[in-house]
Amino acid sequence: MSFVKELNLLLTARYSLIYIATFEEDRLEYMVKNCLKLGKQRTLYIWDFIEGFFNRPNLSGYGKRNPMQALDFVETLTVETPAIFLLKDFHKFFNEIAIVRKIRNLSRLLQTQSKTIIITAPEFITIPIEIRELFTNLEFQLPNIEEIRNELERLLCLLDKSLTKEDFEDLVNSCQGLSIERIRRILSKIIAKKKDFNSSIISIILEEKQQIIKQTQILEFCTTAFTLDDVGGLINLKNWLKQRSGAFSQLARNYGLPIPKGLLLVGIQGTGKSLISKVVSNEWRLPLLRLDFGCLFAGIVGESEFRVREMIRITEALAPCILWIDEIDKSFRESESRGDSGTTNRVLATFITWLSEKTSSVFVIATANNFEYLPLELVRKGRFDEIFFIGLPIDGEREKIFQIILEKIRPERINEFDIDILVKYSNDFSGAEIFQAITEAMYIAFNEKREFTTQDILESLYNIIPLAQVEQAKIQALQRWVESGRFRAASHFI
Repeated sequence: MSFVKELNLLLTARYSLIYIATFEEDRLEYMVKNCLKLGKQRTLYIWDFIEGFFNRPNLSGYGKRNPMQALDFVETLTVETPAIFLLKDFHKFFNEIAIVRKIRNLSRLLQTQSKTIIITAPEFITIPIEIRELFTNLEFQLPNIEEIRNELERLLCLLDKSLTKEDFEDLVNSCQGLSIERIRRILSKIIAKKKDFNSSIISIILEEKQQIIKQTQILEFCTTAFTLDDVGGLINLKNWLKQRSGAFSQLARNYGLPIPKGLLLVGIQGTGKSLISKVVSNEWRLPLLRLDFGCLFAGIVGESEFRVREMIRITEALAPCILWIDEIDKSFRESESRGDSGTTNRVLATFITWLSEKTSSVFVIATANNFEYLPLELVRKGRFDEIFFIGLPIDGEREKIFQIILEKIRPERINEFDIDILVKYSNDFSGAEIFQAITEAMYIAFNEKREFTTQDILESLYNIIPLAQVEQAKIQALQRWVESGRFRAASHFI
């Protein structure tokens, strides 16, 4: 239900006290006025602590710096005058006993009159218990995609600027999660900085979203330049990602495609799970937010649950985006070892409920090295779109990995390396271990003041004991999960 319809319903049902949390005061006023235009014949009075009532000439300044006088006016206004009173930041006075008592007295009176008090504040607070039951909390969402599209069309028309249809839709999608006021500031910044509009303005919008992320210690904004060409092998996973590359577009919405939920990537360390998260962000042109799941577990009772809700609020505000949760299994293992008196269960319940029911354009990519530590509730069907197993690279994949790394490091000498022999002697090596072997070879050659060779890399491979040889039992257990059909193989030949 839209905000205007829900507010209309509450006014029709004579709800007398409403609490709305939002930073967008101007947009809220606009929406309330729209609600009144739909048939609610009420007069709107707006008050703040500095100006008093300021939108009615005959009341200008009344109640200035006097919240009790503002409530007195609500009480004394004639019954024949149906009205809405929008009181800004009035929650600041909830700690005054006289104000609380006055609100309780008013609530009885307002039940018999067509008057409604709306208190607006930047955030939801714990309302004093004496008046908590009297208030109805009404959620005021950030502008939806149609509001953003209409606002951008209006602003571009005023600025006498134009964009191609594709660039305009990219701009609309990038602005999701931003307030109308912030969108206006961004366009002003673009005009001041570039004096032109093209597809590169998306990067400026992402910079603005990065500023929002910096205000929290829960999430980290990541930038990346990796593409699918930087990933060796994993054909099944690559094809799956390519099929969904346009899933967040307007065309996909018009087609009726559901928004993809996310991926769970399971495999041993160093096989490219984290790299895939960065690749998806770049390929899909969506911002990447990294969540350290362990940061959600705080020492103060109730703080962990608050952090989960805050994480969800921020990610949905910045949608469409990628939420990357690295080594999620490690977080659950550590929290269980601490003996947290049910905190883990409450955090898990909130998180998986959101995974199942979210309708926002947040694509979650979680990675795990030890599948056995993951709660079964997290991995059952419906939480993620797919669970992929990323195993050790086979011969053809290792060949591609060597080519990618060496072409980046020594593009002019790529033909001097015997990649076939390197592939032969790198069995059981992960992509990260192959990179480490090449790096070690470079150190050897640099110390001897020469270029590194195939032989240097072979010596490094010989001196490295791959993790696969240390954790054979774990790899075999994961392989059995793939064979059972619980996981989908990321490569053709697993």
